[in-house]
Amino acid sequence: MHVLLAAAAPYAAAPAFVNSGDTAWQLTSATLVGIMSIPAVAMLYAGLVKKKWALNSAVMVFYAFAAVLVTWVLFGYNLSFGQPWNAWQFIGIPGPALSPAAELGQATIPLAAPSMPALRFSGATMVYFQFVFAAIAPILVAGSVLGRMNFKAWMLFVPLWSTLVYSIGCFSLWGGGWLTSLGAIDYSGGYVIHLAAGVSGFVAAAVVGPRLASDKRDFSPNNMIMALAGAGLLWLGWNGFNGGDPFAASADASAAVLNTNISTAVALLVWMIADYIVLKHISAVSMINGMIAGLVAITPCAGWVSGYGAILVGMATIVPWLSITFLSRWSVLKKVDDTFSVLHTHGVAGLVGGLMAGLVADPQMVEWLGTNAKTPAIAYTGALFGNTHLLLVQLAAAAFIVALNVVGTFAILKAISLVVPLRSSEDVMQTGDLAIHGMDPIPGVASPIRADTAA
Repeated sequence: MHVLLAAAAPYAAAPAFVNSGDTAWQLTSATLVGIMSIPAVAMLYAGLVKKKWALNSAVMVFYAFAAVLVTWVLFGYNLSFGQPWNAWQFIGIPGPALSPAAELGQATIPLAAPSMPALRFSGATMVYFQFVFAAIAPILVAGSVLGRMNFKAWMLFVPLWSTLVYSIGCFSLWGGGWLTSLGAIDYSGGYVIHLAAGVSGFVAAAVVGPRLASDKRDFSPNNMIMALAGAGLLWLGWNGFNGGDPFAASADASAAVLNTNISTAVALLVWMIADYIVLKHISAVSMINGMIAGLVAITPCAGWVSGYGAILVGMATIVPWLSITFLSRWSVLKKVDDTFSVLHTHGVAGLVGGLMAGLVADPQMVEWLGTNAKTPAIAYTGALFGNTHLLLVQLAAAAFIVALNVVGTFAILKAISLVVPLRSSEDVMQTGDLAIHGMDPIPGVASPIRADTAA
């Protein structure tokens, strides 16, 4: 028997730029963030929705995760982190990130590189790390339209929104784009992901329309233990979400992780106490929302505030509690059926966190130590430490993200409506999971009854 052996590649030493500690931490962080989507949010959604929508909500999450990955490596990553398309610096030049040079070469963010230390891991590490952030953004949007969006429309919406909306916000703030030049900051996605998802979800809910009246009246969680398990995975996964964003296994990464947990614990307690004082009971769903608000609010500033600042950020989540408890009753907001109140728990909380970054960013919280005159130490100074300009810039950046997501999401949904209906039919909404996904027969096993109605 003859065995065909591939020609061995010549021996090559590991590239000098590779640091095993930084590489291991980035890949671990990326995996933690990936777990936040699958299975954490899939479990959270499936547990919180009415039983007939449990499968559909989880399938929407899994589809989005897969669809974003494919578009991300083909063109999304370079749209978000590549060379700028033009002098306006709104978006990068699209192109694949799949070549050996792209995957094995040193990671870099071209526009931001001059003002930050060289990254000590490969391009593949960076592409995957940034993908899991890109993936969770449309997954959060789904929380606003569960229980009625046509799955075919969702299949079109995810890659279009990720490409045409998310990439612009990402490049503008993280890719070294125009908001970065303006001085705006977003440590780990309070604006790029959460404010964006909250606003886009609200717009999507308005355009797609409400759930069935019967579903709105009775949408009790079908499995709170599953929902709490998903929420717990989400909380701990956030250690990678914020801890990975110094792009190094550093002291600031550790501070970001600790601050994330401090803010989240304080926020959860603030929401529980507020519920007890005002509503006279403690709701498990509200407790989860408080936890999420704390995670979201600390995200824009996790490594730029001290532990004292993290406590203040957690306390500031009383703002989204007030908005979800009282502002949601306003006639304008009440007309829009935002299934899981994503506007409040992600949009308002993200806005609060971004403004808190402009308020309590501590100049002694150094993200990157300086190595020479060209790369000085990187830290930010908020208004409480004498720099009111940062707070004003944060307001301007928030306004841009809101406008981008309102206009972009509305335009995408209107375009999709020309191809497929945005809403499932009344019959499908009455039936739920079985009508949308059916039950695939297993070879050799008697096929169960399945619905004839397509999504």
